[in-house]
Amino acid sequence: MPGLTADGDGTEHSAANRAEFDRRGLRQGGPAGPPETTVKILGRVWSAPLVVGPLSAPARPGGELAVVRAAGTAQLPSVVGAFAERTFSELASATDVPPWLRTYAFRDHDTGRRLAARAEEAGFGAVLLALGSRDDTRLRKVAAPANLTHPAPSNDVRTLLDARTGWADVAGLRAATALPLLVAGVHTASDALRAMDSGADGIVVTSLDELPGIAESVAGRCPVLLSGGIRRGADILTSVASGADAVFAGRPVLDGLRAGGRAGVTEALDGLVRELGEAMTFTGTATVADIGPGLVRTGPRAAAVTPPTAARPLHRTELHASVSAPVLDTMTFLNEITSRYPEAISFAPGRPYDGFFDSEQIFTHLRRYLDHLAEQGLTPQQVRTAMYQYGPTAGQIREIIADSLRADENIDVPAESIVVTVGAQEAMLLVLRALITGPDDVLLVSSPCYVGITGAARLLDIAVTPVEEREDGVSCADLEAAIRNERARGRRPRAFYVVPDHSNPSGTTMGQRARTELLELAARHGILILEDSPYRLVSPGTPLPTLKSQDRAHTVVHLGSFSKTVFPGARVGFVIADQPVVDASGHTGLLADELAKIKSMVTVNTSSLSQAAVAGTLLAAGGRVSELNAAAATYYGDAMRATLRELDAHLPVARREALGVRWNAPTGGFFLTLRVPFRADNAALIRSAQDFGVIWTPMTYFHPDGGGLHGIRLSTSYLTPAQIREGTARLVRFIEAESARATT
Repeated sequence: MPGLTADGDGTEHSAANRAEFDRRGLRQGGPAGPPETTVKILGRVWSAPLVVGPLSAPARPGGELAVVRAAGTAQLPSVVGAFAERTFSELASATDVPPWLRTYAFRDHDTGRRLAARAEEAGFGAVLLALGSRDDTRLRKVAAPANLTHPAPSNDVRTLLDARTGWADVAGLRAATALPLLVAGVHTASDALRAMDSGADGIVVTSLDELPGIAESVAGRCPVLLSGGIRRGADILTSVASGADAVFAGRPVLDGLRAGGRAGVTEALDGLVRELGEAMTFTGTATVADIGPGLVRTGPRAAAVTPPTAARPLHRTELHASVSAPVLDTMTFLNEITSRYPEAISFAPGRPYDGFFDSEQIFTHLRRYLDHLAEQGLTPQQVRTAMYQYGPTAGQIREIIADSLRADENIDVPAESIVVTVGAQEAMLLVLRALITGPDDVLLVSSPCYVGITGAARLLDIAVTPVEEREDGVSCADLEAAIRNERARGRRPRAFYVVPDHSNPSGTTMGQRARTELLELAARHGILILEDSPYRLVSPGTPLPTLKSQDRAHTVVHLGSFSKTVFPGARVGFVIADQPVVDASGHTGLLADELAKIKSMVTVNTSSLSQAAVAGTLLAAGGRVSELNAAAATYYGDAMRATLRELDAHLPVARREALGVRWNAPTGGFFLTLRVPFRADNAALIRSAQDFGVIWTPMTYFHPDGGGLHGIRLSTSYLTPAQIREGTARLVRFIEAESARATT
């Protein structure tokens, strides 16, 4: 069986093209409509300017059919080799998109003519012939070429071929078939003109550098295609901008076939077309016809002289240990799974639904804030400075945030105790850096725990001690035992991180009695509570009071974010740090002042534009974010209830008890958790996405101590009712199958 190769890839032309693609970038354009990637070439409409292949005869059993079928499903033509192990009729009947024949110059000219005739009779769409010397490295022994009447001696097809393909071969093939003929191996404008004179209906160029000149010489009289080096959707756009009508994709298809057969090819093609659409959106082009040379920027070429010694590569062991921590890989892996299986319904992303947002509102919010500044007596120059300069490190909208907290959360703190941050994540980093002073200081966390806090602790080399959550949330008795245990070990517990309302990931909410006990415990043991509660104001019903609103002893540092309540892209958060800090001279300030010092060495400030957009939103709502998010809270509450109803319907009590499956029933927030009788790890997640079309998050991601092996987190915030219905049905089918698999 021959090895599997991608023609045009792995050659010097492919390597040169790859270097050119890497040297070129795309220019961002203005807004355009949804990208339309379809093209019409050789009289047929394709879903994208993309030809699948050419590949040599695949080593994977069924590989030829897998590629042809996947290409047809994607509405793209594929290239079949002359020495295919399936008949042309079998291959053509497997797809609605006629495949192309990749053929050669045969010593017996009748052999070439017969192959072309069989391809035409089978319903192929075109014939491809490459000029120049043949590449023997891509032709090996074939067990049984299905379309040859007289196979080669010893099945070595190289014995059948001429050493070189010339213009006479082009003319001969042109006379032998009525199919469109494409000539590959065109290197110059004169080659292109000669190809057309010889009857070519299209030409294939192997050099991105030469492509513009050749395309100009053809002047639209026939399609020009590029072969070699295509890896990404941006490469396709760059090729079209450089003069190509379409490109060949060999290597991505080969990699997909090796990894997953037909599904792998489908994934590779879907990814290329999707990336092309994303590149078109980035450049502001609505159709392929809109793509032009002005969309590509070109960087400097690499130096021609090779340095005498190559730079020594960095080893990961030489980098900070945090880069190897599994917690830093979790979201990356989840994103890869989502990208690999785009048709799967995903219960993984815990992001807000963006259907509530109107792009024009941003400008309204900005104007509202500018008007507010003018109403406060600022001159036009001062307003301009407020928008165009960095502004105070601690933030320039602290008073507005403080007013909103008083109106909405009954949190009454001075504006000076607030630091505006780049999202809540920066707030976590600042607080941890300030509080943890040495290796004996410990951060306690409610476990399972949001990965942002454990990731930040890992970056800062901070020891984390998990306090395992019970089904009704964290127990103060368990927390107190953990504090005593750490002190017995000679370590100093400094703070306890908790999400008291609809927590990420478990969805649990701390009751009022537990909140009171926690505040008393913190005051008694002299530790701080890091309260992070982003889901309160996007949940239905009246929330319980925050810990900070009940904090009389300054034991709570409140971490806030406007990502869920205003909009995520603003990247604005805040921290309330009203704890008094006494310096060596006896002067008393606020912990917020110390956090601002650290921030000045990290992000310097939070974007003035982002602060302005958030402030305008708060001002327009009279500070009441809860009223601003009333519709969103209803939507998220409905989504949560719909998910719970579907789970109940598909897994009634008797069935789930028999399986050993159970879940909680949060009254708000974005998340709920299931316990299942099998290992819900990354391998199970891949099976779920690949075989059942549903994605979720393993709870192991959220347990610092390695627990959660039988837990699944579901996020309901970003799904439509139809997706919830179908996604839950798929999830239950996966759970049933995986439970059966675990018992065999």
